[in-house]
This record gives sequence, C-alpha cells and structure tokens, in this order.
Amino acid sequence: MQADYAIIGGGIVGLSVAWGLLGRGHKVIVIDGEDGAFRASRGNFGLVWVQSKGMNQPRYAEWSQGSAAAWAGYAAELAEETGRDVPLDQNGGLDLHFSDETLEKTVAQYETLKSKLGGNYPYEILRGNALRREEPHLGPKVAAAILHHQDGHTNPLRLLVALADGVRKRGGQVVNGRRVVEAAKPDGFRLTCDDGTVIEAGKVVVTAGLGAAQIGPQLGFKAPVRPQRGQVLITEKLPKMINRPSLIARQVDEGGIQIGATNEEVGHDDRVTTPGVAHLAAEAVAAYPFLARAQLVRSWAALRILTPDGLPIYQQSREMPGAYLVTCHSGITLSAAHARFLPEWLDATEAAPNLEVFSEDRFTL
Repeated sequence: MQADYAIIGGGIVGLSVAWGLLGRGHKVIVIDGEDGAFRASRGNFGLVWVQSKGMNQPRYAEWSQGSAAAWAGYAAELAEETGRDVPLDQNGGLDLHFSDETLEKTVAQYETLKSKLGGNYPYEILRGNALRREEPHLGPKVAAAILHHQDGHTNPLRLLVALADGVRKRGGQVVNGRRVVEAAKPDGFRLTCDDGTVIEAGKVVVTAGLGAAQIGPQLGFKAPVRPQRGQVLITEKLPKMINRPSLIARQVDEGGIQIGATNEEVGHDDRVTTPGVAHLAAEAVAAYPFLARAQLVRSWAALRILTPDGLPIYQQSREMPGAYLVTCHSGITLSAAHARFLPEWLDATEAAPNLEVFSEDRFTL
C-alpha cells in the first residue's frame, strides 16, 4: 500500500489531520490500532474549550482560540459531506467556583493572559441572581462562575464517526486493527505492521497518542508522553437542566449528564475506581443538587495524553525529514485546527501556522 501521507493513529487527531490532507488532494492511509489500544477519543469529555488554556504560553491560547473559531464551519462541512450531524453547542462555558479566593486567583491569571493576547479573551464573572438566571439549577455552594464566551461542547463519538466516514468519502484508506512495529526510511518511508502488512509513504505523521512513545523514537522523536487517568459518570436522560458546560458537568445532546473528570497519575491503569467516581459524584451534587436524585447509567475511565508541560507537540524529525509528531491532550478542541490549519504546516506552504513554540526542543533547552 502506498500513499503521500501515512497517518499512524486513527483517533480524533489522526482522522482530523487525514481529512484535512485529503482536502488538499493528497493520497492518505490511516493506520488504526487494535481494539485493546488505549483510546482517548472514545473516553473524553467532549469540550471545545479555550478557558484556562495557555496560562504560561499565550501561543497555545491563540491556537485554541483559532480552532474554536473554526469549529462551527468545520462541523457544518463534515455534516454536509457525510450526512452525519456533529452536534455543537458553542454558547460559552462556565468555570464554577465554590469560594471567592479561587475565583480571584483565576481572574488574576486570566487578566494577565488577556493582556498578552491584546485583549482578545472574552469572559465575564457571574454571581448571585445573574448566575442563577443563566443556570437556575446551580446550588447555593457555588459562589460564582467565569463565563468564557469562546467555549462550548460537542458529541465526541459522533465527531469520530463523521471523521472516519469523511476520510473514506474523500478517498482516504483506513487500515484497522494493525499496529506499526517498525519504521524505516530506505528511500521513502516504509512502515511494517504487526501482521506483516507493509505501507510505503512519502511522509509519515505520528498521531498515535500514548503509542507515540513506542514508535516515535524509531523516527527520531523523543515523544515524551505520559498517561493521566480521567474517570467520568453518565446519568439517565433528563429534561434540559444545564444550559452551559462546565468542567464539573455538561448535559449532552441526547439528554444525559456527563460528570467528570478526575486527574490521576496512575500509569497505564484505565480502570474505574470507587474513590474516583465517589469524588466526582460529591462534587457534582455540590454544584448541581438535583443530581443527587439522578440515576447513574454508566461510568468509564480513559487515559489522557500529556507532555511534560501539558502543551501539544508539533515536530518534524531531524533524523528523518518528512516524519512528523503531532500529539496533544485537547484533541476535540483542536480538531478544527488539525483539519483546517495543520495540513498547511505539513505541506510547508506560505499559509503554514507558526508552531515553533510547540517543538520538542523546549524539553532540551
């Protein structure tokens, strides 16, 4: 099998990049792993989120803002091509605070970032009656909230299905159930899978999440990624109770309420634990007391992909030019950027975004 680009990793990040490259006329093969692989794309919280991103690196805030701004058009184009709706509610998101102390600390950080962004950081503080008008079902323990107007949320599973369908409709090939075990560059790139399948490509993009730690070094990358477990809960379908998403809970398009998520450093352990879900339930009920009466229907855990500083990595290999590493923990938020803007960077066009600050070099300076 031969292609202009081989994408190693068939999750949201890989499919977004593949869909964008196909739109530029490239021949693309996506290599997706086996069922037992860790899959963040099937276990995430579904936020399109700008708030709090880039506190220590304004370029990350700008990159997230650009993607959030492109999301509506991106979702509409996917839906038009595939006939699959990608629900997007982008009416702002809430950062809930149970004390004035945490609110003041966060606002101070936001003001610093806002000044670095030239004032482009649209948020407001909601308290008392103003907050309850926006979210009538919040409990009295919530002292205030920060409403950021660039935030929103989507259905990540519908996005994943639409992208997979969109890649195929644009002429891309998705090879499922295979893991790349060897990468070489005798002339072009030659990728060997665990079942013996060989794929040849002019360029390679590693979007394999935690799997980048195994295949990345063969292509000249450090790939310093680590797992972080996030657990979530899902309630029964309910009438409209939550108007805007928060980091504590969001009401999905089907009506259920998703509660989450934990941030646990437990290695490659993706089990659901009683202490983890108990903590989530207690925090959710403190914020939204009506949830104490809601029936839980399922829970799950998944592993985030984190770099040492939490920022994405966009890197071309120096040892094997034409090989690229693309990894992040905000694959949903950045999906539009990866589909719309990143192909320009991969093709080195004049319209390529400046992603220098996201190079692996930052870990060796």
